[in-house]
Amino acid sequence: MHPSFSQTPDPSFSRREALLRSGTGFGALALASMLPTSSLSAGPALSSHIKPRAKSVIFLFMEGGPSHLDLFDPKPQLNKLAGSQLPVGYKKVITAMGEANSPLLGSKRKWQQHGESGIWTSDWIPHISTCVDDIAVIRSCWTNGINHSGGVCQMNTGTPLPGRPSLGAWVSYGLGTENQNLPGFVVMTDNPAQVTNGPRNWSAGFMPASYQGTKLDSGTEPIANLNNPKGISDRRQRMKLDLLNEMNTQHASRREFQTELEARIESYELAFRMQAHAPEAIDLESETEETQKLYGIDEKQTEAFGRNCLLARRLVERGVRFIQLYHGAGSKWDAHSAIENNHTRMCRQMDKPVAGLIQDLKRRGLLDETLVLWGGEFGRTPMSEKGDGRDHNPTGFTMFMAGGGVAGGQTIGATDDLGFHAVENRLHVHDLHATILYLMGIDHLALTYLHKGRPERPTQNEGDAYRLITGRAQA
Repeated sequence: MHPSFSQTPDPSFSRREALLRSGTGFGALALASMLPTSSLSAGPALSSHIKPRAKSVIFLFMEGGPSHLDLFDPKPQLNKLAGSQLPVGYKKVITAMGEANSPLLGSKRKWQQHGESGIWTSDWIPHISTCVDDIAVIRSCWTNGINHSGGVCQMNTGTPLPGRPSLGAWVSYGLGTENQNLPGFVVMTDNPAQVTNGPRNWSAGFMPASYQGTKLDSGTEPIANLNNPKGISDRRQRMKLDLLNEMNTQHASRREFQTELEARIESYELAFRMQAHAPEAIDLESETEETQKLYGIDEKQTEAFGRNCLLARRLVERGVRFIQLYHGAGSKWDAHSAIENNHTRMCRQMDKPVAGLIQDLKRRGLLDETLVLWGGEFGRTPMSEKGDGRDHNPTGFTMFMAGGGVAGGQTIGATDDLGFHAVENRLHVHDLHATILYLMGIDHLALTYLHKGRPERPTQNEGDAYRLITGRAQA
């Protein structure tokens, strides 16, 4: 099923019959995968009223919830009131660990304005601070998920409850990929730990499974088994795959509603093509020593995420549409206690690779067409937890965007004086997703998928694209 403004099934024959009547059956799936995707799907998804600015997205997901109060959103009033309770009459919220009545915790960071734009950042991110003129800092984000499972799920799928397609799946469905020899939607983590919710975060939900993300491994070998086993030629591998596909097709033809079977057939075909093309794409050793140092690959603390960021740039160059990099997989940004130790370590790991990615994309002329998004599932509270940590804060936090048509050097929105609630230009997750799709030339209300007789949309009929992201906006 391709993107459309309206999808109405013909009840007179089944999906299997439709495939058979086409004269190609399941073979059409393999044929479709070899044709330019844009000719099949990009047209209906793109709005004639929206100029596409970004071709690809790199979503840098800081899992666990980084503290906006110690990175991008300085609050002098918070430091002034540190140790006291929230002011009388202050709007409280339910916190994950019930720390709403705990004393306020000031920030120990040193703050400075950077770039021609004068954007404030803390000393925890000295490398990203050099890129602020290319960054739009959004200080007014908010979400509904109060715990990690709901927060991560909503930031990926638009809802705290499981079952819906991820944003990457919607982009793959709407725009496809520009490289038929690599996945259109790729996910990478910085360590072997399980991301909260696991593969559900990059699932295709109720859409065909072929739109789900492909997870690459962390470390020096992101794609296992790329090379044929010893003694197996390409011809023999092709013959084995043809036989396997024939068996899988017969099996799938009797199970017409299990799209996972079709996705498996497509995945085998893609895997065969990747054996010829992916080794070159993931060969980081072909990069210059200067480039590898730019990403911090030569340093122990930054090597893991630096490799992923550099690989993301190489995949973007080769037409991969949506790339999501998890930093701190296993909720390692979750600083309920000892936030100084936690965030010092986490920022040290990601700061240089993130800045390197932005700088490298820019100097190669790729930043204008690549949207870089940074953030976590929520922020942290101004109140303390366990004396030296911060609880989850879904009511106000910071994310940033760079490239992809975004005007850098601007601060969008604001939280209150203590950094608790978003109060100006509030951007819900639905608004963020609508804005990302807008930058890719997609009207989030026009992109639909018919599910159980109902047209489903990526933002559940909610959200507005923040169009001022492409020009100067007042904080």
